[in-house]
Amino acid sequence: MEGSGGPRAVLWDMDGTLVDSAAYHLRAWRETLAGLGLAVTHERFMQTFGRRNDAVIRDLVDPAADAASIARIAGEKEERYRTFVREGGLVPLPGVLPWLERLCAAGWKHAVASSAPHANIETILEVAGLSGLFDAVAGDEDVTVGKPDPQVFLVAAAKIGAMPGRCVVVEDAPAGVEGGRRAGMRTIGVGTEHGELEADIAVASLADLPDDAFARLLDGR
Repeated sequence: MEGSGGPRAVLWDMDGTLVDSAAYHLRAWRETLAGLGLAVTHERFMQTFGRRNDAVIRDLVDPAADAASIARIAGEKEERYRTFVREGGLVPLPGVLPWLERLCAAGWKHAVASSAPHANIETILEVAGLSGLFDAVAGDEDVTVGKPDPQVFLVAAAKIGAMPGRCVVVEDAPAGVEGGRRAGMRTIGVGTEHGELEADIAVASLADLPDDAFARLLDGR
């Protein structure tokens, strides 16, 4: 139900929230960097996970990398990543599909708010069987700065016609939770990969959320 405040909406991070494709990212980065004579450990990779490609490349490859070099390296990495996703497959994380279906049936809008390129988002949604459940996506091409800046969440909300105060952000990383808070939205933190998340609600899995979790966050504003 929309009510006088417009539609209620959920803005979903993708990796670590909707699906876990970290292994594909790590493999893609390792193969791409190997071509440049570089290597990356799992620990170092996790320190960069979820950031925009320009920031990752300046961190892992060259702090002075220019736009053309960033575009070339990022393009190679993401093409490898999408190939791995298509070949290896993905399934939604626990609780994701039941919550999406339940909230869609109740009239909530849904958008992806990710640092990933649109091609990656579309590939993941297709492979994981989630394409028909989202009203819009906001990704790397839609923003100029990454999380914890709130830009991607504000763009995603605008795409589905939702006011920030009517949105719940679902995230697995501290930067994403902080970005949602800066956008004036309520937040749900999921997973344990990044330690304790300072969200309005934090759970190990979306399957652990109480049945009224999303509605209660907005009704209590």
